[in-house]
Amino acid sequence: MLSDHFPLHHLVLRTPRLELRLPSDEELSALADLAADGIHDPAVMPFTFPWSDLEPALRARSVVQHHWRTLGALTPQDWQLSLTVFRDGEVVALQALGAKDFASLREVSSGSWVGRRFHGQGIGTEMRAAVLHLAFAGLDALEATSGAFTDNPSSNAISHKLGYRDDGIDRCMRRGEIGTIRRFRLDRASWEKHATTEVTIDGLEAGLPLLVAESA
Repeated sequence: MLSDHFPLHHLVLRTPRLELRLPSDEELSALADLAADGIHDPAVMPFTFPWSDLEPALRARSVVQHHWRTLGALTPQDWQLSLTVFRDGEVVALQALGAKDFASLREVSSGSWVGRRFHGQGIGTEMRAAVLHLAFAGLDALEATSGAFTDNPSSNAISHKLGYRDDGIDRCMRRGEIGTIRRFRLDRASWEKHATTEVTIDGLEAGLPLLVAESA
C-alpha cells in the first residue's frame, strides 16, 4: 500500500463537522473542481501569489500540481502538509500546515482556502483549529504564525478568535499594486486558552519521522 511508503496517508484530523487528511486521486480531482468553481470574489485577491486568477481549467490543474509538488519536496527540515477538508464526505476546502527546521524552531505556519459556495459557515475557523491542535498537541509546537491582507476580514477574524496576537506587517505587490499583510503569532499558552474545538488525531505516529528530524 502507498501508505506503507508514505505513512502521512494514515493521518486523519477530525472535528465535530470536518475531516482533514491527504486525498485519494479522485478526491484530489474533486478539490481541483472546487477551485475551478471559485474560491473568492474575483474583485479581491487574498493570496500573495495570484494563482486563483487563472482561468478555471488551469486553476484546477495548479491545485493538483501544488499537491504533488509539496508532497514530493517534503522533508523533516522543510515541509508543507496540504490537507483536504471534508464535511459529510464532501470536499469543501484545503488547509495547509508547514514548517522549516521544525525540530529546532518548533514553529509552524498555516494557509488555506475554502470553496466559495461554502463561505460563511464557520469552516475556516474549524479547520484552522484542527491543524493548530495537530501542531501543538500532536507535534509539540511552541508557536504558530499566519497572515492575511488587511482587506481580508474573514481570515483576520479567525486569527483573532483563535488567540493569535498581532505581529507586525509586510508589504508586497498584488495585482500590480502595493498590498499590506497583517502578520499573526500564537504561542502555546494562548492556544490552550482559546482551544475550544474538539479535535482528534489518528495515524500521526507513523508519519512523525517525515515531519520531525530524528535528532530532535
